[in-house]
Amino acid sequence: MALAERTPSTDFKRKQISITGIGTKDDNEEESIKQQFNRHLHFTLVKDRSSASNIDFFNALALTVRDYLSGRWLRTYQHYYRNDVKRISYLSLEFYMGRTLKNTMINLGIKDVCESAMSSMGLSLNVMEDMEEDAGLGNGGLGRLAACFLDSMATLGLAAYGYGIRYDYGIFAQKIKDGQQYEEPDQWLKNGNPWEIVRHEYTQKVKFGGRVIHNKGERVQWVDTQDVLAVPYDTPVPGYKNNVVNVVRLWSARAPNSFSLEFFNDGEYIKAVFDRNLAENITRVLYPNDNMFEGKALRLKQEYFLVSASLQDAIRRYKSSQPGVFVCKRKSFEEFHNKLAFQLNDTHPALAVPELMRLLMDEEGLQWEQAWNITYRTCAYTNHTVLPEALERWPVELMESLLPRLLDIIYYINHLFLIEVKQRFPNDDDRLRRMSIVEETPQKQVNMAHLAIVGSHAVNGVAKIHSEILKRQVFKDFYEMFPGRFQNKTNGITPRRWLLLCNPELADLITERIGDGWVKHLDQLKKLKVYVDDEGFLQKIISVKENNKRKLADYIQKNYGVQVNCNSIFDVQVKRIHEYKRQLLNCLHVIVMLNRIKRNPGAPFTPRTVMLGGKAAPGYHMAKKIIKLFNNLAKKINNDIDVGGRLKLVFLENYRVTLAEIVIPAADLSEQISTAGTEASGTGNMKFMLNGALTIGTLDGANVEMAEEMGEDNMFIFGLKLHEVEALRKQGYNPSDFITCNEELSLALEQLKDGTFCPESPGMFQDIANNLIHHDHYLLMADFKAYVESQDKVNAFYNDPYRWARMCLLNIASSGKFSADRTIEEYAREIWNMTPNYDVIPAPSEQPLAPSIGVDM
Repeated sequence: MALAERTPSTDFKRKQISITGIGTKDDNEEESIKQQFNRHLHFTLVKDRSSASNIDFFNALALTVRDYLSGRWLRTYQHYYRNDVKRISYLSLEFYMGRTLKNTMINLGIKDVCESAMSSMGLSLNVMEDMEEDAGLGNGGLGRLAACFLDSMATLGLAAYGYGIRYDYGIFAQKIKDGQQYEEPDQWLKNGNPWEIVRHEYTQKVKFGGRVIHNKGERVQWVDTQDVLAVPYDTPVPGYKNNVVNVVRLWSARAPNSFSLEFFNDGEYIKAVFDRNLAENITRVLYPNDNMFEGKALRLKQEYFLVSASLQDAIRRYKSSQPGVFVCKRKSFEEFHNKLAFQLNDTHPALAVPELMRLLMDEEGLQWEQAWNITYRTCAYTNHTVLPEALERWPVELMESLLPRLLDIIYYINHLFLIEVKQRFPNDDDRLRRMSIVEETPQKQVNMAHLAIVGSHAVNGVAKIHSEILKRQVFKDFYEMFPGRFQNKTNGITPRRWLLLCNPELADLITERIGDGWVKHLDQLKKLKVYVDDEGFLQKIISVKENNKRKLADYIQKNYGVQVNCNSIFDVQVKRIHEYKRQLLNCLHVIVMLNRIKRNPGAPFTPRTVMLGGKAAPGYHMAKKIIKLFNNLAKKINNDIDVGGRLKLVFLENYRVTLAEIVIPAADLSEQISTAGTEASGTGNMKFMLNGALTIGTLDGANVEMAEEMGEDNMFIFGLKLHEVEALRKQGYNPSDFITCNEELSLALEQLKDGTFCPESPGMFQDIANNLIHHDHYLLMADFKAYVESQDKVNAFYNDPYRWARMCLLNIASSGKFSADRTIEEYAREIWNMTPNYDVIPAPSEQPLAPSIGVDM
């Protein structure tokens, strides 16, 4: 039985209270849940048991659990208001939340009692959980990191607001037909969203277009604008068993009631509605690009919409917050940076810098110097990539059309900044050009990373190697000017979702040996190292993995019709499809394994099931071609009599958070094989490590620190290191130097060219082969030999079960550093000037809500 299932809420143990937290001490918790469930089914959804569907049952339970949150939610904000705490606004264009029900029940400690209540009514909690749509409001790592951070900020008792966009359609649903990716809309809201609460009273107005009026001695006016309303939808984010409930506030675009009223008056109803829809299109869909900048006007509108609404909301809350019982409006902004922190999750919210200046000057009447002093002390910027194609640069012409007032402010920020640069580095015009926020290229453009750096008091990378690359290469000029601003904050993952929720058997096993303190203090996992030579414990590790592999095998059989060998190595690479992540290197190794089997069918072969999952951006031709190649390989290999069950390939269609929760606990081998110096950090690598999968990878991103924590002998490290990559490129890289001396590689490339894997269309993969032979920007040919040798080492180690289990245990025991709790604690102390705590706020049953305390949500 899982840890969360064995430990009902301490509130329930201590006092018999109702699900809302306001019942009598004699109430039975299970009966209370059943009563609330039936009340919502009957009175909220207006269904009876005979007419209700599984979706209705899910909604009734979700609303019941949300009731349990309500008192804690109100109490949390009363606590923040009473103590006038500093608040974090985490600005992110993406929040990849996944499902909410199970995670919420676990964090509240009520999963066991909810499961028992549903079972007593003849309902399956598992079936109800499967009715929930993933909230896929993100492309990949950046959005999922933001979701993990929200969980950690609540668990650490930090007053945090996640600010994002409530996209009508999230990341597209991936469908594979004839081996190719097709995109379908992600209608995550088709059945409604029981978790969110709309807050019409906090609606904000966001301006676009228009013109700017400068009158001497008066505030600047931005007039004749096209206004769009930002309507907030709040979703609660509970901490782990501490009664803290924070919020992620997502903005939805609405046209104002007066929008195109003249068309209605003229009888042009269709025109009026059409224009109204154009305004509301701002939050219609998430741009499905990952590590790829696309300079579309709608994307710029989304970025400004998020920033403007969120900053207005934060300023409103600041002005109405004051310690004491009664609401007392703040009039001074002297304390602003001591009470608010804006964290920019990549450059997408970089417009926060000029927008905060605009609000402070144009709306609040501050002078430039005072506004600037507040702005850079309040904002902080996290960089997530070193890839040139991912760095945002917006055309000045577009900004002038959509955001003329902000462009004015950006120009003046740049003017003052370049004066400062010139004073610091006189007679260095080239440096001025390199550091300018406004780049004088053929198409004049605003460099958003430069804007974020200049306007922030802290700039951080997300892994040690990544932060060093930022300082030494990408932002070298800025580091020389502002060395104190640059920091490292290695990413982390929440152990609640990525172990306690997704791998309850392993969580149980760990808790039996070291207690459950690791759930909040993941570094306690190091206590497991004393069991590395305990064969009985290692056998239990093996058994847990086998059970998880069977669950995944059942999923694969049910969804793809492929029967896989549970005794084979489950070799998994799941992430966005991108050339720098080198899924092609994986494909080449598959071809080598196939050729070895065909050449000598009777030779010993360690069985392997290779799984690839991830979405390609709709316009990314090469990424889509990689998906097609892998699926063609699967079609050939899975039906080859000579291969039999020794080698199977499975493409994990529509990879998402919920599927990751099944795949990651079952993986034996985690593929983290990007070219050294290209992956900022990675967080999938940490999830696999925590769940006892061994990593085959380059010394890139957080892999470097993982190797430091567990020792390189507990990973399969291969390939060029960063300095070797730089040296090879500097001397002149020729892929042929590595191809001609490797027969297996030469044969694989020839097979790609000659149509071996696409007999119906022989030239289909020729461009892949030509790219590798003549260009190979990400050095696959240079790393191929070392990769295959490392894979052969994987086979040898896997055939020694206890050696493999020992390495698995040391991976798990060394995962403590990679908790998002540790990451957020570093952000809090070193960037936000806040102190995290693990204090438990009194439950509503222990202390009634204080009606005299204002709650400004």
